[in-house]
Amino acid sequence: MADSIFIGKGEDSPQALVLKRANRHGLIAGATGTGKTVTLQTLAEGFSREGVPVFLSDVKGDIAGMAMKGSDAAAWTGQRAAEIGITDYDYAANPVVFWDLFGEQGHPIRATISELGPLLLARLMGLNETQEGVLSIAFKYADDLGLLLLDLKDLQSMLSFCADNAAELSTRYGNVSKASVGSIQRQLLQLDTQGGAYFFAEPALDITDFIKTDAQGRGQVNVLAADRLMQSPRLYATFLLWLLSELFETLPEIGDPEKPKLVFFFDEAHLLFDEAPDALMDKIEQVVRLVRSKGVGVYFISQNPIDIPEKIAGQLGNRVQHALRAFTPRDQRAIKAASETFRANPKLDLVTAITELKVGEALVSLLMADGAPTPVERTMIAPPRSRVGPLTKDERATLINASPFAGKYDDAVDRESAYEKLLTRAADTAARTEAEKAAALQAKLDERAAVEADKAAVAAAKLAARESAAAARVAARPQPKSFTEKMIESTARSAATSVGRQLGGSFGSKLLRGLLGSLMK
Repeated sequence: MADSIFIGKGEDSPQALVLKRANRHGLIAGATGTGKTVTLQTLAEGFSREGVPVFLSDVKGDIAGMAMKGSDAAAWTGQRAAEIGITDYDYAANPVVFWDLFGEQGHPIRATISELGPLLLARLMGLNETQEGVLSIAFKYADDLGLLLLDLKDLQSMLSFCADNAAELSTRYGNVSKASVGSIQRQLLQLDTQGGAYFFAEPALDITDFIKTDAQGRGQVNVLAADRLMQSPRLYATFLLWLLSELFETLPEIGDPEKPKLVFFFDEAHLLFDEAPDALMDKIEQVVRLVRSKGVGVYFISQNPIDIPEKIAGQLGNRVQHALRAFTPRDQRAIKAASETFRANPKLDLVTAITELKVGEALVSLLMADGAPTPVERTMIAPPRSRVGPLTKDERATLINASPFAGKYDDAVDRESAYEKLLTRAADTAARTEAEKAAALQAKLDERAAVEADKAAVAAAKLAARESAAAARVAARPQPKSFTEKMIESTARSAATSVGRQLGGSFGSKLLRGLLGSLMK
């Protein structure tokens, strides 16, 4: 096994990337059409042959050809090999696995909302500082409640729950305004329309599936279909930064290995840094600086070297600079900056050379075994051994079906998480509220019935009392005499009167009264 990867023929010596220093990161820069993609493909093939897995993004769709052998149809590759003296050049395919966030041109790549975290999500949605704070509160509150944030609907429901409980949250976590929640919800909706729902789901990617070798010991070449993804540049940049962060958190510390554990190529690198807030820039710098000790090499590909911030550029030891064009003042600054970052070569006027490089040529400076950079040399880049260009639809489908990961990530899984639990909680709360309302209503009805019963009892008592008094009055009143009694009384009175006249005096009256009394009894 070699200890370096041949890159091309320099004017003074062959240019080779020392594997032991390949984890010190690198830069491939140059204007459109100057040969950056070919350099990327040559490097990726070299790493794979040496048993180093590779991850790279296929922005234009032409890196996918790495999965197929080259052919004489691209005559320039054989001519280039002969020109720079490659004696063992032959065509060869690479063990490529295709990935796609949207699951259309490769195996789906998914991650959960929790794995991404509030910082990267805030970057993805372009949130301001206040909104990022509210997002962090939502994550913390979900964690305290034991709620899983897996997909977009989990986060959306969690934010709504925070808005509904803003008063409670303000005393424990900080102010949560409904206006900020509304702004975040709108950004989530926009993210959903851009395809975020495909990415934020399960099963989540097992990062170790990127770090594989085939039966021949060649490193797996992981190709991310990024042509559609580039239409959502913020999602693209956030995803790649998340991937780097996952590698950093997952892989063990190994220092400087004899060869990298994984090499990561970041095409269109300027998208990672455009409009990035300070907190995110600090995160990027930290990850790039520390992931080296995990055996991961990061190589940025960009049209302009000044797209890379100085703090990051200072960590890129291996440099391949293709031609730049001095059409604008910015281009002139880029040429000057690029020439100043190389270890000087007294035989080269770098400012002039950068503008004169032909397609396939580059200024190359690589780290030597002792860690020092080589003097920059004008270099003809070695040709790839695989196809330079895209695959057909049928070729890609065949390779995807034959992949070792076929079926593992194809079907999304939606397990119980924050959305389902908050939905259940809301239903329980609603049911409890309805039960409490029903109980309160029944209590009011019972109270009203008791009052009515009391009123009825009082009224009945009053009626009974009135009826009793009336009966008493009736009982005390003299009863009218019947017709018979009146006849007897009249007859007796007449008889008494007659007897009294006949007997005369008081004796007659007494006798009469006695008789009348007897008759009336």
